[in-house]
Amino acid sequence: MKTSRMAALAAVLLATGVSAPRALFAQSTNPSIPVGTLSAFPKIVQPGTHPTLTWNISYPSIVQDYVKVNDPSDPGGGGGDTYIEPKVKLKAKVRVIGAGVTVAQSGSNNFSFVPTEAQLSFNGGTYSRIFYNTNPNVNPATVVWSRATSSTYVNVGQKLRFGGRYFYNNSWGPYFNSQSGTKNVRILVNGEMPPTTYPLHNAPTLESFLKPYLDAAGRVKIGPMDCIVFMELTHHDSQISDQGYDLQDMVLLVTFETL
Repeated sequence: MKTSRMAALAAVLLATGVSAPRALFAQSTNPSIPVGTLSAFPKIVQPGTHPTLTWNISYPSIVQDYVKVNDPSDPGGGGGDTYIEPKVKLKAKVRVIGAGVTVAQSGSNNFSFVPTEAQLSFNGGTYSRIFYNTNPNVNPATVVWSRATSSTYVNVGQKLRFGGRYFYNNSWGPYFNSQSGTKNVRILVNGEMPPTTYPLHNAPTLESFLKPYLDAAGRVKIGPMDCIVFMELTHHDSQISDQGYDLQDMVLLVTFETL
């Protein structure tokens, strides 16, 4: 169900008039490098004396300081329950980066994207749809779910969980969510390596929408207050060694901001 799709994606975008997604829509207000000030007192000193120097350094915030990310691969980390759990009150926004499920057209090498659904469960609630469409209609600038106004936020312990499935030939494909007990929903932070058995950034199945979110070494490249959610919807995790298990069938970006 998956193969190299760069040319077809470009053609679909051109035909539909949808521009290619831009990279990184994280809106973190936290510094990504250390910043600070240095002051001296007195400012004018006599020969042989020394001023008192005062340093004030603000180190970069990282999302792990504010949330717990529970992933199936975490040692002793909650089995197959994959979630993000805030440690403090936070604002949160969710965007769709891409939806990569495709099918080949009969008797040809052409393929097309199929409708794919993303779901979110907040604070133990029902999984509800936050996106349903094909990849050419993904706009990474669009916030599909948020708790980011002055009166709403994600409170301590209110877990975010995710799910997804695709629709083809008048029926739904397999359904996976954070609590399926599988490794089909994965959550990573900046600098982590996507958990495929081959280098995803060099894979022939790598979607163009995911390229801006991986560095030259194949590690996740997102903002310091972001989490990225990868979903594999066409293969079970028992097929993890198959190149079709590429975690690109639904990709979400979750951006947090302190109050």
